[in-house]
Amino acid sequence: MPTRSHSTESGTVGSGFDWLNVALVLGGLLLLYYVVPMVSLFVSVPAGDVLARMSSPTVVDSATTSLLSASISTVVAALFGLPLAYWLARTDGFVAKVVLAFVVLPLVLPPTVGGIVLLTVFGPGSPLGDAAIAAGIPLTRSLAGVVLAQTFVASPFVVVTGKAAFESVDQTLEHASRSLGKSRLTTARRVTLPLAGPGILAGVTLAFARAIGEFGATMMLAYYPRTMPVQIWVEFKQLGLDNAYPVAILLVLIAAAALLILNTVATNPWE
Repeated sequence: MPTRSHSTESGTVGSGFDWLNVALVLGGLLLLYYVVPMVSLFVSVPAGDVLARMSSPTVVDSATTSLLSASISTVVAALFGLPLAYWLARTDGFVAKVVLAFVVLPLVLPPTVGGIVLLTVFGPGSPLGDAAIAAGIPLTRSLAGVVLAQTFVASPFVVVTGKAAFESVDQTLEHASRSLGKSRLTTARRVTLPLAGPGILAGVTLAFARAIGEFGATMMLAYYPRTMPVQIWVEFKQLGLDNAYPVAILLVLIAAAALLILNTVATNPWE
């Protein structure tokens, strides 16, 4: 008596029903939901108009502010985040889990809530905020405020991705280095960091992309000088959607460049 086909390789169960094709159709609809708006953004305005608007002083200033602040934020995130990532990768127990939870928390907080949290520490009326104002270095409505907001929301990418990169390094190589009399610092610098380098670069790239696209916390903490996301909001509110296109397209291009780096010289953490 013939039996019904059960093919696991093709995803076919029964006669002619292929779950793989169903998955392709359903997933393809979601993929279109990603692709169509991106394509629509680039075809909504003539390229000549976009290039002309990109040369306007407000767009140039916002792009300069975003690139400068995101670069500073990324350096700060790497300087302090990588040591924390290394510690988390080499430490077990309840304390490490609690620390990791606090690291991840900014990723799940609504950005505006993150801004409010930062205002309680750095805003006017707080001890640190008032001391900074008295010293002539205000931590709100300034480049420092932009960097603080961007670092808060972007640095977790360095820590989480760096932790995974350090954990991927074979610890027997570190033990061999230590057995030869090298210190933990020397071992980390000469063995661990080079091997974890592609993963670390991925985290740094993600942090830069997240920082340059940060909006909510920056609006709450700084607003001035305007970054590109804030400028998009201002252009949209004051002059309409068409005027927001140039900066939006510029941000999309920067995000695309970050993805290019992830897929060429870095280790893509999603693969």
